[in-house]
Amino acid sequence: MTTQFQLIAKITPKPEHMQDVRDSLTSILAPTRAEPGCLKFNLLEGRSGDCFYLDEEWISDDALAAHYEMDYIKPIFAKYENWLATPAEIHKMTALA
Repeated sequence: MTTQFQLIAKITPKPEHMQDVRDSLTSILAPTRAEPGCLKFNLLEGRSGDCFYLDEEWISDDALAAHYEMDYIKPIFAKYENWLATPAEIHKMTALA
């Protein structure tokens, strides 16, 4: 059974890595949007200018898991260990209306 869901990810870089994170996120927009399980993948910047948000929609948890295994995603996750001020906050949600 496919369980479609939405996800918001808050990504807070260290100040010296803001541009690195912006560039990495921008680089994955097109390939992620082309994945068969991705329904939405939007990048936003917090108005405070110190964090980014990914507004995503996936057809299933399996589709998201496949995304995390993509060759263009794994190196970014590895860099985040040094680039981020705090671990990414991931919130999975189901639309009610």
